[in-house]
Amino acid sequence: MATTTRRAFLQQSATLAAGAAVASSARAAENDKIVLGVIGPGGMGSNLLASFASMGDVVVSHVCDVDARRMAAAAKRLRDKTGKDPKAVKDMRRIFDDKSVDAVVIATPDHWHAPATILACDAGKHVYVEKPCSHNLREGRLMVEAARRNKRIVQVGMQSRSADYLAEGIELLKSGAIGEVLVAKVWNSQLRANIGHKQPSQPPEHLDYDLWVGPSPMVPYRSNMLPSSWRWFRNFGTGDMGNDGVHDLDLARWGLGVEVQPTRVAALGGKYFFDDDQEFPDTQTVAFEYDLGDGKKKQLIYEQRIWSPYFQQGAENGDAFYGTKGYMLLAKHAGWQLFGPRDKPLQKLDGRLDGTPHHRNFLECIRSGKQPNADVEIGHLSASLTHLGNIATQTGRTLTLDPRTERIIKDDQSDHMLRRQYRDHWAVPKNA
Repeated sequence: MATTTRRAFLQQSATLAAGAAVASSARAAENDKIVLGVIGPGGMGSNLLASFASMGDVVVSHVCDVDARRMAAAAKRLRDKTGKDPKAVKDMRRIFDDKSVDAVVIATPDHWHAPATILACDAGKHVYVEKPCSHNLREGRLMVEAARRNKRIVQVGMQSRSADYLAEGIELLKSGAIGEVLVAKVWNSQLRANIGHKQPSQPPEHLDYDLWVGPSPMVPYRSNMLPSSWRWFRNFGTGDMGNDGVHDLDLARWGLGVEVQPTRVAALGGKYFFDDDQEFPDTQTVAFEYDLGDGKKKQLIYEQRIWSPYFQQGAENGDAFYGTKGYMLLAKHAGWQLFGPRDKPLQKLDGRLDGTPHHRNFLECIRSGKQPNADVEIGHLSASLTHLGNIATQTGRTLTLDPRTERIIKDDQSDHMLRRQYRDHWAVPKNA
């Protein structure tokens, strides 16, 4: 009888439906280790590297970074932890070309999320990609298509989807605990740093800046753009709505039960506080309306004030769900509280967010072929809210979206902003 190899099993498992065949194959592979490459092991990537490297059924074989110092530090951390030297590469294609690698973790800046994910899927790799999954709405749809076309597992780093205490709260909403939930409000209320004004300068020798820019249009290096402030520049990031807000926007979508794109988006905002090189708003109010057919509509509201040194409703980032019989206050780092008419306390559950269950869910889905908790389609719909909100804020116009085609109607300028410009580069996604 032919023996199924570990690699063959992992490739086949994502294509099988849940059932006896998958369960049997999964049990047979319980002792096999998933070989993983980590792309972008600095910042949040360092936490992901530590988490996956600590799991007994994972071998982290590669680390990849365009910053030589970060790459060397990641390789040392891995060597100190495992006693083995990983392959250290600065070009992610070396990982994609390695047939021994089963999956990759992508913790790069936002502008690399979609190009790297699509390349990885086309190379037969499963993907764990940080949020927001895309830099623009069109790239998000291309990511979904790449995952489905190649039958790969793609998990987005929205850890709340794997938190039992949050799932319990969402299930209460779905069960009608506060009646019909018609409106959800998200707030992003925290104090960010002023990044100042810097003139273009030469990038440091340890950074391959050309490779860091990747398929984005080339712009001069500035010292206040790296290592982490790139998220405030339009060529590379999505502002704080995409950086932190997307977590709570995803929770709001989950609680509202909307699994489609919104139909209308209106916004106000701008730079009300910071005098620096940031290109995204520090203050935003965005309203999304969902037309669910048969006269049913729901609303999602997003508020951002990243100059506020205080909590709101007990949390710097959170969600409120308003139902016809009560409301729920939910904070991913604290838990939730349920209230009935006249603010009567009904139920409460505390919790602290831990990324480990989300990472385990990714690995388990590679083995079983089941859809992960934050599947790329979920990630795309939530990231789309950040892109649409930023477009509406930037243009000052109310957007009307066709949820089926994911195109903005009767507004060519805003519709054009659903995509991005690229330079001539090997990582530009096809049909972008």
